[in-house]
Amino acid sequence: MSFEVLGEISGIETIAARPSIRDLERLEEHYGRGRWRKKKGIASIRLTNGRIRKAELHWYEAHGIGRKELKRKRYLDR
Repeated sequence: MSFEVLGEISGIETIAARPSIRDLERLEEHYGRGRWRKKKGIASIRLTNGRIRKAELHWYEAHGIGRKELKRKRYLDR
């Protein structure tokens, strides 16, 4: 990951649930079976160069497994 999440992620929404997730087979292979959801939210992040930016983040999450594969989708400041 090329960034660090600072504080809480806000405005969390579910984008897709189990049957709609394209990578479901890969997720279950790597992390195990679970009730997988693809989610998005907004958080402040610290980049590797030290800058702090507000960004939209996407990730996969399942109960008992947790948050996996956090990705920065776009910057929201500016």
